[in-house]
Amino acid sequence: MNYQASPWAITIFLFFVASVLAISYYFARRTKSAEGYFAAGGSIHWSVNGVAFAGDYLSAASFLGICGMIATAGYDGFLYSIGYLAGWVVALFVVAEPMKRMGKYTFTDALDSKFNSKGIQLIAAISTLLVSMFYLIPQMVGAGTLVRPLFGLPHWAGVLMVGAIVIIIVATAGMASTTYVQFLKGALLIIFSLVIVFLVLFNGLSTKPDQGGDVPYHEFIRLEIASFEGENLSLEDTSYSVKNVWNTKKIGIAKLEREGEELFFSIDKKNNALQECLFVTHLQDGQILYNGAPKADERFFQVGSLSDINGDKNGETGTLNLFDFTGTIKNSNVTLWGKEKVMDGENTVEVYFPKQVSGKDVLRPGLKFKVEGTTKDKLDFASLMLALFCGTAALPHILIRYYTVPTPADARKSTIVAIASIGLFYVLTLYMGLGAMTNGVIDLTNDNMSAPLLAKSFGITIFAIISAIAFATVLGTVSGLIVASSGAVAHDLMDRFFNMKLSDKAKVRAGKISAVVVGCIAMVLGILFKDMNVSFLVGWAFAVAASANLPAILMILFWKKTTAKGVMASVAVGLVSSLTIILLSQNTFNDVYHLVNVKSPMPISNPAIISIPLSFITLVVVSLLTKKEQVVENG
Repeated sequence: MNYQASPWAITIFLFFVASVLAISYYFARRTKSAEGYFAAGGSIHWSVNGVAFAGDYLSAASFLGICGMIATAGYDGFLYSIGYLAGWVVALFVVAEPMKRMGKYTFTDALDSKFNSKGIQLIAAISTLLVSMFYLIPQMVGAGTLVRPLFGLPHWAGVLMVGAIVIIIVATAGMASTTYVQFLKGALLIIFSLVIVFLVLFNGLSTKPDQGGDVPYHEFIRLEIASFEGENLSLEDTSYSVKNVWNTKKIGIAKLEREGEELFFSIDKKNNALQECLFVTHLQDGQILYNGAPKADERFFQVGSLSDINGDKNGETGTLNLFDFTGTIKNSNVTLWGKEKVMDGENTVEVYFPKQVSGKDVLRPGLKFKVEGTTKDKLDFASLMLALFCGTAALPHILIRYYTVPTPADARKSTIVAIASIGLFYVLTLYMGLGAMTNGVIDLTNDNMSAPLLAKSFGITIFAIISAIAFATVLGTVSGLIVASSGAVAHDLMDRFFNMKLSDKAKVRAGKISAVVVGCIAMVLGILFKDMNVSFLVGWAFAVAASANLPAILMILFWKKTTAKGVMASVAVGLVSSLTIILLSQNTFNDVYHLVNVKSPMPISNPAIISIPLSFITLVVVSLLTKKEQVVENG
């Protein structure tokens, strides 16, 4: 995909960035104390905080990752939305008011409120930093994704741009400016997502979606097979010569040649035919070719369309309502895309092949998460859902928002506003994802671009606004994460654990320096993880948070026998077990270490189903063993 920069898009984007920096400058002049820097002075109105919650929570994973996953995997991508939203039930009924009562600035304050333990201060601060860093990675990946179509710049440039702007926001005004940036982008994100869904429904569905000439609809070649035995393939169309055949785990792939041009086709044995594929060739000298040509030639097409509408291969629906839209897809057939790698001589070729899928299958679980698959598949899926459900109430950057409102009752009310706002947005992601799937706007090399490209199909203005809002989405979430991280360093570690007794002014200065350091580390990680889906990465962050933080929070609130050493052990075991499973999983081997042919030692990729119970058990056992010690210590 070759993205061209748009002057109009750049203008709107720069206006948004200037507005964000103006907010930061305004609050920087008013932020003097540590409470003002880390918790906005506890003076934010509950309604503003509720929308800011949504702005903080609706990250790059929600807008870019979930829409992209729905566009490529149907309903299974929407399961992330369900899991994210369900987690707020725990936040509302369990942690909202107690967190406000127990803490002052940070998540560590809440854990240590009953103990004043150096060990808890250290391990909770480490947990905050690690969870925040895991959550920062997908935000930075999303930032790099957005600058490609907006500015025509490489991925790393977007990562550096977000990092620099966020460091300015946090290092000047802290939580106050972060709150209002999150409020602004949360409100705008919901409003313009509604606009996109309206346009999707107004345009309706078509088997040959018209992009106004910007993205021409591509008719994929289909060839009939004369005979096929083993790897010996002959065609009815003799103008093509067969150069190679691969029988991979997923599908048969054939390389053909016609008039000196190479093409790749998937082998459809059931219908005795070949179907044209898209392919990316990684040459030995480091060059990358898209369908046999440099990227600038724009020969790698945006894809994804209905194969037929109610059986009609040339159908159009006109304007639809919410229910007719999904009903029409259900009764139609959809072209989705798979990916397989083959070695063509010394070169690696990524082949993207079309898959005809019933609309009914698109709108129910099973395309990505195999509900009828192996025990391992089911366990992995259950583990993912457990992490999403439990992770929300354990994310440090979400928990510290409870300290920005005046009272525990305000904390509860702001959570209700957040649930309403987030729930509405997640319903919209389903329609945006399905709209991208059926409108021919999916970039197979980067499914995170599905929502912005869908907006672009309706005109450059809406694309520019959506891209700018998506960029602000990243800014808001990253700002919250860096505030949480800087609080962990300045307040939890320096002031409390190392007992440095910092003055308000010194604590704010330490927080600002920490923000710069954490921001720089996040930039490096965002560049390293650039090829992974952001929702998938956020799933890992939720798993680590749920494993390390939630058991300790719940047991402190509801089990009187909890001891300081039990909390320390629980957090440590949750961190180590979840990180170990993630780092030794097959997905990490494939997408991070690039060891595609190496079998990982861990059978599952999502650790929550193992690490969360392990963390609970550890807390109970250690607390029971150390209960007498704590009684003696307390005198």
